[in-house]
Amino acid sequence: MDVLTIVGVVLALGAIIGGNLMEGGHTGSLIQLTAFIIVMGGTIGAIMVQTPLPTFVKSLKMVMWAVFPPKLAQAEAIEKIVNWSNIARKEGLLGLEPLTESEPEPFARKGLQLLVDGSEPETIRGILEVELDSIEYADTQCAKVYEGMGGYCPTIGIIGAVMGLIHVMNNLADPSKLGPGIAVAFVATIYGVGLANIIFLPIASKLKSNIHKQSKFREMVIEGIIAIAEGENPRNIETKLKGYIL
Repeated sequence: MDVLTIVGVVLALGAIIGGNLMEGGHTGSLIQLTAFIIVMGGTIGAIMVQTPLPTFVKSLKMVMWAVFPPKLAQAEAIEKIVNWSNIARKEGLLGLEPLTESEPEPFARKGLQLLVDGSEPETIRGILEVELDSIEYADTQCAKVYEGMGGYCPTIGIIGAVMGLIHVMNNLADPSKLGPGIAVAFVATIYGVGLANIIFLPIASKLKSNIHKQSKFREMVIEGIIAIAEGENPRNIETKLKGYIL
């Protein structure tokens, strides 16, 4: 669990609300359902126009990575790869065949299968790097959904503000309607800028960071599998792969 994400959001919201209270404002003045509907509805609608359906659906699932990032057990993976190397040296590459079916990670399982099939090291590297690039690209597109929302949100907030001011201008003769209209105008701007800079853009950056870590992890797996294919000493493989641990 990434506690820093939760602490950061709470701290940012607390600073804004606390500052408002210190200036004599009321929390209730920042709660405007109309403004929220305009900003969120407009932002989600805009990003749906921009994004293919599979990417949009996947991005909704990936948002949890901001709080619960995928676990990358690097030390355990290195130990597993070294074990594969020992088996390959003792029993040959065909000795790894029983492990291909029990390997839970699809990327590593594909690499093992290529080893068992007797593929050349450069062939294995080429196939796995293509898959790595495809996975990284697809995941990055999902992160860009939130980056796009962070770009649209402030603009939608301005649209909400203009709509609120239009409502105010249309009701100048009725002072009782001026206050709510002005409130929606300014609160919509706050929602737009706040959601973009506290929620959407930070989530996009956190997802990209997690995607990068996963790519480095898969690069480590590739190097380990190539080293096995080239018949390197298990101890040398372990030393090389430990360089990926930060």
